[in-house]
Amino acid sequence: MSRVEDIVERISHAIDQGLLKPGKRLPALRAAAAEYGVSKNTLVEAYDRLVARGRLEARRGSGFYVQAMGTGVMEAVAAPHIVEAVDLVTLLREQLQQVHTVRVGDGRPPAGWMEDSELGRHLRPAVQRDALPVSHGYGDPIGYAPLRNAIALMLSERSIQVAPDQVILTFGANHGLDLIIRHLLRPGDTVLVDSPGYYPLFGKLRLAGIEVVGVNRRADGPDLEDFAAKAAQGQPKIFFTQSLAHNPTGGSISLPVAHNLLQIAARAGLYVVEDDPFGDVLPAIQPRLAALDQLERVIYLGTFSKTLSASLRIGYLAANPALATALANMKMLTVVNSSGYLERMVSDLMASGQYRHHLRRLRERIARAALRARTTLDRLGLPLLAAPAGGYYLWAELPEGTDDLALAARASRQGIFIAPGAVFLPEKGRPRPGMRINIAYVDDPQFIRFMREELARAGSGGG
Repeated sequence: MSRVEDIVERISHAIDQGLLKPGKRLPALRAAAAEYGVSKNTLVEAYDRLVARGRLEARRGSGFYVQAMGTGVMEAVAAPHIVEAVDLVTLLREQLQQVHTVRVGDGRPPAGWMEDSELGRHLRPAVQRDALPVSHGYGDPIGYAPLRNAIALMLSERSIQVAPDQVILTFGANHGLDLIIRHLLRPGDTVLVDSPGYYPLFGKLRLAGIEVVGVNRRADGPDLEDFAAKAAQGQPKIFFTQSLAHNPTGGSISLPVAHNLLQIAARAGLYVVEDDPFGDVLPAIQPRLAALDQLERVIYLGTFSKTLSASLRIGYLAANPALATALANMKMLTVVNSSGYLERMVSDLMASGQYRHHLRRLRERIARAALRARTTLDRLGLPLLAAPAGGYYLWAELPEGTDDLALAARASRQGIFIAPGAVFLPEKGRPRPGMRINIAYVDDPQFIRFMREELARAGSGGG
């Protein structure tokens, strides 16, 4: 047994025996390291593993405390539209094929941000072994139980009380969206979406023959007046939204907007699908619709693709018990099960505390990149729709009269990938032009030079 494992077992035993009571503050890191005769880093890793297992609670600026009873996981509760959808695929294809060298419009962080993550270190020894210690059967159709337990515990930290059986593991958040669309919607139904919003969702909905209506997105969340008006028309069934670090605008919903939005949804009888792809790098206390609603009408989506690897197709959804059961059945009918191998890897990363270490580094990288991006865009004279909120994206507004699609085409000829604002609009229309910016790439000299020339040309009346 390693020194870390020994400390984990000793503290766990003390908690089980009642020697460490719920709410008890553990000794400070330096003092505890001296008590156990280990380095401070060794003790931090032991504490992190205990947090990941739900035995301890980390309080920023205060220390580590024994997890109080009742704050962890709840117990378990008993055609032409195809052509239109393909128009959106051009942006998605570039995300995968990566033809352009300058990737300001990319939806993912650079590979370098992830290459030193714990996932890479975890995969290398796994590949070298003859076989992973996992059954070759299909396993539990809703996903690997320890990972679902860990996710349920993580959601409880975000004040979303959910039983593990209400957590369904998926092949990424997009698979979760697909299950929801298949189960709750039929051709001809109407839904509401953010505008600008998550463009792959628009393609999925149109492929299913769904009528898509956009709700204007503001810096502090959906425009409530617009949402209320459209919720009262056409009997929409679902509102799809990203509350925090919104893709593509980068803004986050405020608490008053979240509260009022749920009241409007309740009066209209709407389901709300809340996609939270950056949840793991955002503060747990930020306002989430699922926390306010406790999954009564909100369906919550999460993913590890934004924090570990875009190639790691593991996500999850959480819903009320009846809906979770129905969505699990839909998963079995369509894909039988998700990947038990990869789910065990992620579960081990979380249980070992390594995932928490990786998230700390990732948050620091995001913060530094966001500061550089904001400085660069300020110097270019490009205003932002919303201040950076902890994700990878910003929405830069372009001068009136700019054709953002034509701008993207000119950039492409110079090897620069720009994500034009028009692609993120669910309906045809030309509001003030803009573009989604990935904070990791915005300070590229080639992009800066290109934008200076374009803005100078627009300022001189060149179009």
